Amino acid sequence: MNSIRKVKDEIRADYSARRAAMDPAEKKRRDDAICRAAISLVSFRYAEYVLLYASTENEIQVRDIAIEALNRGKKIAFPRCDKETHTMQYHIVSSLDELAPDNYGILEPPAENPIYDPEKDLGSAICFVPGLVYDKAGYRLGYGKGFYDRYLSHFSGCTLGVVYSDYILPVVPRGRFDVSVNILLTEKGVKMTGEN
Repeated sequence: MNSIRKVKDEIRADYSARRAAMDPAEKKRRDDAICRAAISLVSFRYAEYVLLYASTENEIQVRDIAIEALNRGKKIAFPRCDKETHTMQYHIVSSLDELAPDNYGILEPPAENPIYDPEKDLGSAICFVPGLVYDKAGYRLGYGKGFYDRYLSHFSGCTLGVVYSDYILPVVPRGRFDVSVNILLTEKGVKMTGEN
């Protein structure tokens, strides 16, 4: 197990450094292309609920997806994370202005906002999942806390891994609790993972 963790940490360090060193104009070009690809998806068109993440500076920016979803009358939700249990819940927002920084500076929705409950909110839902790298089967390396794997193990909607095309590896090390996504969404378009 420690050897898997060591390899994961090495990959994280390598790709974190690559992402931090990316030219801002190139990053914006890629991020904009990913947002356009997302908005053109059939699964986006028909989704009633769009589960997003509040991008940090180095992450792929998905704000344009949120704005388009709101413009189309969809319900959008962002996660609130419980750092002690490493779990999260998505809360629905009606405006991006409702997001506020937590103790770590990560934007999150207010605790009192309605919670998206996949067992009760039966409309079609898609979830955009950030990751440093993915592999061709849809498994990801995030930041090692397991929030998304825990959440996605109980989510039955369409899952989209948001990743740059050159950050897709043949295989990433995975553990028994790791969960794959249905689709990889890149600046070069969409790739089905084929394992779901």
